[in-house]
Amino acid sequence: MTSATAPAGPVPVELGAGSPGLGSASRGPRFRPPRHLADLDQAGRRAAVAELGQPGFRADQLSRHYFARLIDDPAEMTDLPAGLRGELAAALLPPLLTAQRELECDGGTTRKTLWRALDGALVESVLMRYPDRVTMCVSSQAGCGMGCPFCATGQAGLTRNLSAAEIVSQVFAGAKAMARGQVPGGPGRLSNVVFMGMGEPLANYASVLTAVRRITEPAPGGLGLSQRAVTVSTVGLVPAIRRLAGEGLAVRLAVSLHAPDDELRDDLVPVNRRWKVAEVLEAAWGYAAATGRRVSIEYAMIRDINDQGWRADRLASLLAGQLAHVNLIPLNPTPGSKWTASDPRVAAEFLDRLADRGVPVTVRDTRGTQIDGACGQLAAAS
Repeated sequence: MTSATAPAGPVPVELGAGSPGLGSASRGPRFRPPRHLADLDQAGRRAAVAELGQPGFRADQLSRHYFARLIDDPAEMTDLPAGLRGELAAALLPPLLTAQRELECDGGTTRKTLWRALDGALVESVLMRYPDRVTMCVSSQAGCGMGCPFCATGQAGLTRNLSAAEIVSQVFAGAKAMARGQVPGGPGRLSNVVFMGMGEPLANYASVLTAVRRITEPAPGGLGLSQRAVTVSTVGLVPAIRRLAGEGLAVRLAVSLHAPDDELRDDLVPVNRRWKVAEVLEAAWGYAAATGRRVSIEYAMIRDINDQGWRADRLASLLAGQLAHVNLIPLNPTPGSKWTASDPRVAAEFLDRLADRGVPVTVRDTRGTQIDGACGQLAAAS
């Protein structure tokens, strides 16, 4: 983050192809990553190998290697004819992201990776290993166009949407690292994916939806994670929330609210100037009703900005009786910011006020602050 001052005017909301509402998420010529296995369903993969003059079962073999065995090196695909491996891999497994740098903390169990895409765009992902689970936080865009003033990513601006395969590649890398014992604690399995990295996921709706399906479809169609273990975050793009509610998915929705009143939220989350708090929450309750999943309400605790007792009471009145859970997030430090996290005593009172009104609430266990890998800190600095 370069400044703690809210933008003077409304921030345009730019939805990617296939998204409800608006147009392209990039300025100028649009870069299109090459086609990848993860962009396609099984029928599309079979059609792609047919274009190469190969039988459909070759697509099934590639799918098993990539999604079930976590293999993307053609040299390891020994059940494929040696003369075909390079051709098939070039056509359906092109390398989309290259790791530029990895930073670790928590004894190596928290790992942030800086990725460079083929056009030079930079994104970051974070793997977090806990005693009972392994969570991958992935980016859906290079940068972000939402302009939230307390978020380093939002202040950097938007470069472009990521393709579905570029998103899945981040998850694949985390799953592969776990399976091969490259994270302290021995071999294991990736269990959770959260779309809380760089970008506004619902502003890249089509790619994110495809990525969710690839992440959750059983192998060899996909990586086989439970839909209930996937969380899609949004600052509140109401048409996209409503559309997501009709997709028949069981993923969790997380709404980055950060203020219960429109006056403050207009500044903290500029898209609120288009869709107000009441509209965002109405769409969220519709999602909860359609899916039966509890909605996560994300609330960054910012000292003397949004942590007053009366705001806790107002938030409680908005959420009481709804299928919702509040995550209070101590504001993470970002370069140049004049804002800081709430005093722990103030945060505790805020939590108590919500709990006393029957609102489920917890303080998020923030990881990765030492490597600028926590919520709001991802800036993909090279």
